[in-house]
Amino acid sequence: MSQLFGYSFDRKKKGSEKGPSFVHKDSEDAAQPIAAGGYFGQYVDLGDAANKSSEVDLIGRYREMSLHPEADAAINDIVNEAIAGDLDDQPVDIDLQHLQVSNTVKTRIREEFNNVLALLDFDRKAYDIFRRWYIDGRLFYHKMINPERPQDGITELRYIDPRKIKKVIEFEKPKDRISPVDPAMAQISPKSVEYFMYSPKGLRGYENQGIKIAPDAITFCHSGQLDMQRNFVLSHLHKAIKALNQLRMIEDSLVIYRLSRAPERRIFYIDVGNLPKQKAEQYLREVMSRYRNKLVYNADTGEIRDDKKFMSMLEDFWLPRREGGRGTEISTLPGGQNLGELEDVKYFQKKLYRSLNVPESRLESDSAFNVGRSAEISRDEVKFQKFIVRLRKRFSDLFHDLLKTQLVLKGICTLEEWDEMKEHIQFDFIADNYFSELKEKEIMNERMALLAQMDPYAGKYFSAEYLRRKILRQTDAEFREIDKQMEKEIAEGKLIDPMSMPAMEHEQMAMSLQPPQEEEEGIDPRDYKQGNI
Repeated sequence: MSQLFGYSFDRKKKGSEKGPSFVHKDSEDAAQPIAAGGYFGQYVDLGDAANKSSEVDLIGRYREMSLHPEADAAINDIVNEAIAGDLDDQPVDIDLQHLQVSNTVKTRIREEFNNVLALLDFDRKAYDIFRRWYIDGRLFYHKMINPERPQDGITELRYIDPRKIKKVIEFEKPKDRISPVDPAMAQISPKSVEYFMYSPKGLRGYENQGIKIAPDAITFCHSGQLDMQRNFVLSHLHKAIKALNQLRMIEDSLVIYRLSRAPERRIFYIDVGNLPKQKAEQYLREVMSRYRNKLVYNADTGEIRDDKKFMSMLEDFWLPRREGGRGTEISTLPGGQNLGELEDVKYFQKKLYRSLNVPESRLESDSAFNVGRSAEISRDEVKFQKFIVRLRKRFSDLFHDLLKTQLVLKGICTLEEWDEMKEHIQFDFIADNYFSELKEKEIMNERMALLAQMDPYAGKYFSAEYLRRKILRQTDAEFREIDKQMEKEIAEGKLIDPMSMPAMEHEQMAMSLQPPQEEEEGIDPRDYKQGNI
């Protein structure tokens, strides 16, 4: 194997620890298996193995689909839901609540995550990055570092066109040169190397060559959807190709039908008597030139001109009629009668939205505005929100890979430690503050109402801890934090200790039943005891 371009992390060899297997590891990123060999140096020829033309054509089709108005509106709904804009907060934040490391390490991880967002310029370009990833179905970045000072981490991130790069798994050729090389059978061999192949001219055709790039130097984030043969990644727009093509054809046919059938055309029956054919045709042309309207409307300039060079598909019909008929006659051919029907167009518009997992109600511009209350949330909106959550989870692979590179290069953790840490690192995308606040308030009101109903039974059928866990849904971390805050406020005198409330009430009741200790002016204590006062 030749030397790859870029940098690679040193990894421990664990192949022998897992034991041999007769099946190869499932490829989740559509890496194309090929046999080792080809051109010398830093170049390799994929041949037809990667089915490159199909993948390039698909990406071009996805980008063309995004220019259609209905598809663009649906894509905007998806991206706006996934990436919420806020002037105060950044679109995404890191959650280290379940990570069992020291606070110092957590602080450094948060700092490196902020550096990653700064390298992506995510605060300003979040919408464009997510939209590009959603349409293409994949996202590539070149992680540039300073070779002399790798401990400084990533210095720059450069976007790579997905039509020019492909991930490849290269397997070693068998020693027997007589037997043919089958990449599918070669996958069983443990001796393989993964890399990205990049071609500035694009990965198209059979003669392409490309530069081998180390996998650690490239950030690859894909949609998670693969074709049936798992040769290339599909975009979320793939299942909407048929629906969009049908909508386009329906709209085009509707325009043609309306243009051709909208006007009423006249039919002139010209009596030619017993004239021969040539004489009859000449007489018909003379009548046409005499009564025909020669004015033409130019749609480009808005002018009406008398130009005979313009031919219209909506001209009148001139038909000759022989002797014995009804003579010269003018009749009218009516236009289309169902020009106002748009049910078929609306059907395919809804079908397009369903194929993109967008609620059909968002297609209607005059639909009621949803403020987020439970009574107003439809089942389609709930399904749509779950779809957005899945998209965010898949898109978070971009942050995972970049953060891993930063932490390993700067020596904060090793690759083995990262494999254990990454499962406990979550990324929190902000939602629309107004909607989320309404939902939180509504949920809290329902919980407090239920808690008020169950409070008389506290200490009899339910414990206080049970009510806090089951009704208020407080976690262990919230438990400890709230208890600590309450102890602090009780010590400062801001709150009254709830445990002392019964004793205080009993003491106040006893004091109210006791007579005054001091003699008041004008009052005899004996009268007080006898009940005269």
